[in-house]
Amino acid sequence: MLRAIIFDFDGIIVNSEPLILQLTQEMAARQGWTITEDMYYRDYLALDDRGIVEHLYASHGRPLDTARRDELVAWKARAYWEAIRDGLPAFPGAVDFVRKVAGEFPLAIASGSLRAEIEYLLKKLGLVDAFAALATADDVTHSKPDPEVFLKALAGLRLAAFNPCAGHTHLKASECLVIEDAPAGVEAAHAAGMKCLALAQSRPREELRHAEWVCGNFAEVDFEKIRAEFLK
Repeated sequence: MLRAIIFDFDGIIVNSEPLILQLTQEMAARQGWTITEDMYYRDYLALDDRGIVEHLYASHGRPLDTARRDELVAWKARAYWEAIRDGLPAFPGAVDFVRKVAGEFPLAIASGSLRAEIEYLLKKLGLVDAFAALATADDVTHSKPDPEVFLKALAGLRLAAFNPCAGHTHLKASECLVIEDAPAGVEAAHAAGMKCLALAQSRPREELRHAEWVCGNFAEVDFEKIRAEFLK
């Protein structure tokens, strides 16, 4: 039975990936390294900023300099805040979809972005109250495809939305639907024991075929069909 929905944020709710790509390229350049668009979408899409810098060090055969990593991450966070001052556009259909399912299910976000960034952009979209729990880069030590962020979202949903005193049983991972845009995000959802709807808003459908459902965008989602699959 479907009892909760967990959304990725960047590339699912807000169209932020082009901006994040640009800033990631600028961050790498500060260290004298290059990330092409193909490299970003293939190797870095689901990573948080710490994971991106650590991957850069590893891919260049360099031992990790944690102090420099933190400097680069802080620079990108400042640059991102400046860029999102006026908000970011939502993907077509995202706001309506969130509002629709929020009336039926507790919702969470599981993202590699920082909590403050997510909350700010949700407020700009009028969606901050739609989510019972947020699991963010502030809450985890491992980026996707590690399942940590989805398991943290699950724990947050249990605390926020399910009151044992009211007779609710514990929410199970198998009762959650994840909505993702990155291949590594799909892997992370499966590693957490959750089913996944992938939206090809950042990557082509063929890279997301390991998800249970793949759609081009929210307009293509047959939510009643997905709900029925959880009953089998």
